[in-house]
Amino acid sequence: MRAALASIAVLLAATGCSVAGAAGGGEKTTLVVGYQSKTINTVTAGTLLRSLGYLEKRLGPGYTVEWQDYDAGAPITAKMVAGKIDIGSMGDYPLLINAARTQGIPAARTRLVSITGYNLRGGLNMVVVPPGSTARTLADLKGATISASAGSAGHGTLVQALEKAGLDPARDVRVVNHQPAVGASQLESGGVQAYAQFVAWPGLLVFQHKARLLYDGSALDVPTFHGVVLRQAYAKEHPGVVDAFLKAQIDATRYLHEHPLEAAESVATATGLPAEVVYLYNGPGGIATFDPTLKPPLQAAHEHDVPFLKRIGDGFPGVDVRAFVDDSYLRKAYGPSYDADLASTVNPARITGTDPVCGKAAGDPATASELWLAGATTTRPAATPTCLLRQIAAAGAPVRAAYVPDTVTGTRWFADGSVWLRDPAAAPDARFLPFTTQDGADAYRRRHPKTRPLSYEEALRAVKAGGEAR
Repeated sequence: MRAALASIAVLLAATGCSVAGAAGGGEKTTLVVGYQSKTINTVTAGTLLRSLGYLEKRLGPGYTVEWQDYDAGAPITAKMVAGKIDIGSMGDYPLLINAARTQGIPAARTRLVSITGYNLRGGLNMVVVPPGSTARTLADLKGATISASAGSAGHGTLVQALEKAGLDPARDVRVVNHQPAVGASQLESGGVQAYAQFVAWPGLLVFQHKARLLYDGSALDVPTFHGVVLRQAYAKEHPGVVDAFLKAQIDATRYLHEHPLEAAESVATATGLPAEVVYLYNGPGGIATFDPTLKPPLQAAHEHDVPFLKRIGDGFPGVDVRAFVDDSYLRKAYGPSYDADLASTVNPARITGTDPVCGKAAGDPATASELWLAGATTTRPAATPTCLLRQIAAAGAPVRAAYVPDTVTGTRWFADGSVWLRDPAAAPDARFLPFTTQDGADAYRRRHPKTRPLSYEEALRAVKAGGEAR
């Protein structure tokens, strides 16, 4: 009996059927989807897609979708190697590991078939420290213990950023491997002095006032992204399922663009994350740009990441990125506009509308800001961060969240968590300048010595007193 079961298992692996698919008794085709609910840069292929039910609607009653939720990409890859997950989503570094570990196994061999969300500068990965930390730059972490998830996008950004700051990641700091939630607890308890992670953990800790942003991945200026990977064997056996999945992902992306606030609330309900944090990343002008096309800059970034992963990955042998990327499935699902959208890196979801206080259009992504008042069912656009401060000062309701773009990198961040400068020589509507990090603000001051630092509260008091006009 054991020999027979082993033979069946080998046969299932060879034919590309998942274990769950075999359990269906042939009555229904099963698709097993691995996703990361709290990694909200993947929601169009995971959390939001699942809650909307678009995939099940496209597949119809002859199919069963089994959703499996994980904290990181590594366990999804492990199950894909075993033939137990058919389609998964994960970050750029885990995708490379996925490719390396599956390419030698015909039944497990995978291809990267679409992108969920990306940030061209790298802003999805960040390093935070406790609020009371004296560190102002990454260089100040020399000798510190830093929590990261080994082989993750956040880990990769940390290594590159440390080297750029003149530190040896292997000698000048101690990096400990933690799952995101464990590392967050370690940061809060003092077990580590810094925490390097991917979306949405840094934003969550800052929103909860448990951390301060030390390093914005956008300063690295290397694209980072999450994508969808599938087992080729499953795709060959069930091409219609793959087509339905990608069309459903496109549907979910469109919904996210058209209903950003509702999408944020939906993801928050499903994950337990605050909607304000989800909206920071996934809202209009958010840190993540949602676009499924496999853009050349992202592929180039993947190739750029390979040597770094060789140094931090346990036995990572390298991978042929060009062979791993396959947009043929998405081209078929997407339709004739694929090439035009592939060539564009403009965020399809932008802050628009007229600023109700400054009376200007809020259309420039470099300055457009957003206010979410408590009890409101819609947000308010602001033309500039200074105009946002005016709105907050004049608001008759508590602020649920206020978002501003970093003056240099454009990274969207919480207004009350930003570092502020005042430029007395700037136009009245552009006098207050936000930055995601102290390091970024200090660098700007060195180039603009007439600017002066002030706190968020001081900036609010200044606009209330009409100080921006002086």
